[in-house]
Amino acid sequence: MATTTATLTLSSADLMTNNLSLSATTTLYDAGTTTGLTQYKMGKVTVPSSDTNSILIDSTAAGVDKASRVYIANKNTNETHYVIIAINDAVLGRLYSGDWMFIPWSQTDAAADIEIKCPAALSTTCDVEYAVFHQGKTFTAA
Repeated sequence: MATTTATLTLSSADLMTNNLSLSATTTLYDAGTTTGLTQYKMGKVTVPSSDTNSILIDSTAAGVDKASRVYIANKNTNETHYVIIAINDAVLGRLYSGDWMFIPWSQTDAAADIEIKCPAALSTTCDVEYAVFHQGKTFTAA
């Protein structure tokens, strides 16, 4: 069993009148078990500027309704360069230069692909890192 742990720490001395200090940790498990996720896919892609979404992670990369976590980071260095992240054309939001996200992902059907767009207005390409940690597929005999 693999042990993969994700930790997020938020802190600020001047956001509020008191110091902000939050921390959360989770271990990535197969759905409903204490067996660690053992499969992953990762990479770095250059997304062309365009008016259409490109599939970053195909929903068949992991099993439907299985445990999955997705990490995406915008590696551009220009602070105005952003990418738009969507699932099945539903926009989750923008990742600006240096921003990243880590989310659970439930691929409920073949239309649950994670899509990415580098807007044509930027007139540049966008460099993105990604990783999918997942439980995997269950294959049945034909």
